[in-house]
Amino acid sequence: MNRFLKDKEHLFRMAALFAAGAVLFLIVRAVLVPKGFGVYGHYRAGALADNRMRTPHFAGRAACIECHTDERDALKGGKHAGVGCEACHGALAKHAGDPSASKPVKPDARTICFTCHLANVAKPKKFPQMDPKSHFDGGACNGCHSPHAPDKEPKK
Repeated sequence: MNRFLKDKEHLFRMAALFAAGAVLFLIVRAVLVPKGFGVYGHYRAGALADNRMRTPHFAGRAACIECHTDERDALKGGKHAGVGCEACHGALAKHAGDPSASKPVKPDARTICFTCHLANVAKPKKFPQMDPKSHFDGGACNGCHSPHAPDKEPKK
C-alpha cells in the first residue's frame, strides 16, 4: 500500500489535468453552443423562428414568361404545364425585378425530380413515379428528359 501512494503526486497532477480539461470543455461548450440547441433533437429550436422571419418573395409564372418565351412554348400542353417555375427554381421576385441582381438556381435534376416523382404507394397510380434503381443508371433525369416538357420529344 505504501508503494502505491509513493507516486501520488503524479496521480494528483494527472487527475488535476483531467479535471481542468473537463472544466475547459464545459466552458467552451457553454460559450459556443447556441441557446435552445438540443431541445427538439439535434438542431437549434430557434432556427424554426429564424426561418419563418425570412419570407420568400415570389414573382409568379407571368413574370418568368415575359422574358423566357422559349420555356413558355416548351411548357405548353406538356405534363409540367401546371407546375410553377418557382416550384423548382426557387423564389424569383428579385430576379424578375432586376435580372442582373440574382441568378435563378438551376436545380440538380438528380434530386429535384424525385421530390415529386419518387415511387410512393400513397400517390395516385396514374401519376408518373420512378424507382431510381431501376429507371436509370445514376445519371441525371435531364440527360434523357427535358425538364420543362418531359413527355414530349426526348432530349438529345
